[in-house]
Amino acid sequence: MFNIDPSEMLVIVIVAIVVIGPKDLPLALRTAGRWIGKMRRISNHFKAGLETMIREAELAEMEKKWQEQNAKIMAESAAAQAAAAEGQTPAHAADQLMHPIDPAIAAHAPTEPLLPPPAEPQPAPVEADKHPASAPAAAHSSHDVTP
Repeated sequence: MFNIDPSEMLVIVIVAIVVIGPKDLPLALRTAGRWIGKMRRISNHFKAGLETMIREAELAEMEKKWQEQNAKIMAESAAAQAAAAEGQTPAHAADQLMHPIDPAIAAHAPTEPLLPPPAEPQPAPVEADKHPASAPAAAHSSHDVTP
C-alpha cells in the first residue's frame, strides 16, 4: 500500500526506538494499530456507502427503462385490441405494429420457425405373401424332404 522497502522500514524502526525509546515503543505501536484499524473501518464504511448509492442509482435507471418498455408494450396491446375490434385480424394488426423492442434482442431472434414441420406419413411396409411357393429357398433344406 505504501510501497516501503525493507531498508526504509529498518530506518523507521531505528528512528522510532531512538525517539520513542524501547520502554514506550509497545504502547506506541498499539496506539498506531488502533488508529490504523479505525481508519480501515471508516474507509470500508465509506466504500460500502458509495457502492450502495451506485447500486440504487442503477436500479432506479433499470426500473425507469422497464416502465418505458412496459408502457410501450401496453400501448401496442391496446392498439392490437382496438384493431381487432374494428374487424382486422389479430395477425394483420400485429404485423402493422411489429417492431423490435430492443435491437440487441431482435438481432438474436430466431429466423426459422420454432417447431419443425409435421412429418409426412410413411407408407406401411408391404408384407410378403404367405404362400409356400413364395417362401425363400433358404428355408428349405434337403432334410425336410418327405418320401
